[in-house]
Amino acid sequence: MNSFTEENYLKAIYHLSKDDGSVVTTNSISEAINTTAASVTDMLKKLAEKKLISYVKYQGSTLTESGRMAAANIIRKHRLWEVFLVEKLGFKWDEVHDIAEELEHINSSELIARLDQYLGFPKTDPHGDPIPDSEGNFNHKQLTKVSKLSPGQQGSISGVSEHSAIFLQFLEKTGLTLGAVLKIKEVLEFDGSVTLIIDHVKEITISREVAKNILVVI
Repeated sequence: MNSFTEENYLKAIYHLSKDDGSVVTTNSISEAINTTAASVTDMLKKLAEKKLISYVKYQGSTLTESGRMAAANIIRKHRLWEVFLVEKLGFKWDEVHDIAEELEHINSSELIARLDQYLGFPKTDPHGDPIPDSEGNFNHKQLTKVSKLSPGQQGSISGVSEHSAIFLQFLEKTGLTLGAVLKIKEVLEFDGSVTLIIDHVKEITISREVAKNILVVI
């Protein structure tokens, strides 16, 4: 059984590797977990001893297959709990991350299997992120950043890459929520801000930074 801290490291390495197994540096882990490089190095050595990662000093870390499975399982639990909190308990999508961070460490495969069944085997969480299956497989959709679209193009919001409460609250307030259909009206050359029409009705302008963090299916 892995400790909460070990699980958080595995999850961080998984996200930092961008799903392609690339090498993750000690400094990037340090920044992601907000701890010292020395503490990270100590933990990486422990994870390497458990054969959950491959670690090369001064180069970085990669997840082993067992480490990748462990990370996917943590992510699976987190995202299933987020679905439960939103759909069954009425939480908003900007309220569930911290609670799910605690619930993801419950170590009962039977509980998670029943939770998955109870929820109807959802494929994505409330933020549009894919939920891996019990074998650790992700069903990735082809998503495009709104900032990459040109005038006249449109797509439906299927995910976000920024999960902070303040960002999600902004999206909620402006109607930029999952399922909304966006049509690009204009992209300003000066600062990259985007004027778009939501669900064929409401016209708004968003910054390039906001547009970079909204993902659509074209």
